[in-house]
Amino acid sequence: MTALAFRVYGVAQGMGSKRAFVPKGWTRPIVTDTNRNLKSWQSLVAEAAGRAISERVDAWRLLEGPIRLSVAFYLPRPASLPKKTIANTKAIDVDKACRAIGDALSGVVYRDDRLIVELIAGKYYAAEGEVPHCDVKVEPTAGSGRGNGPSRRRRCFKNRYSVRRRDG
Repeated sequence: MTALAFRVYGVAQGMGSKRAFVPKGWTRPIVTDTNRNLKSWQSLVAEAAGRAISERVDAWRLLEGPIRLSVAFYLPRPASLPKKTIANTKAIDVDKACRAIGDALSGVVYRDDRLIVELIAGKYYAAEGEVPHCDVKVEPTAGSGRGNGPSRRRRCFKNRYSVRRRDG
């Protein structure tokens, strides 16, 4: 199965913080999200993914194995920002925006967002006159990365913490 790539037009939204409370007389909590625009953003993402799937020549099945998710957010550039500034360090948290994308694609492109084992993400300013958007690419992966597999990481941590302290 090949990759699925698509573009979502609009200003990306992050997950926001969750808040739970139990109303008087209730036994179960109500969980709310602080970002009111999140649901509409996730709907746009799911619609764009569905459109990309329907336009494919080959049949698409929900991905069941390890997934690489690549996301590029192109956000509106503030008018007061100097033209020299390239890096987008303001706007949304890239990790919360990726979580919103991951949740929106669950059940549409892949079975569950816990299948994402590799995440490549960046946030940039949209070019002058360009509509804010998000480019998304979902593809199956072996999950091995670039030589930084678990065995190498485990060795690194083992060496780091294997130093004995001498008391006395």
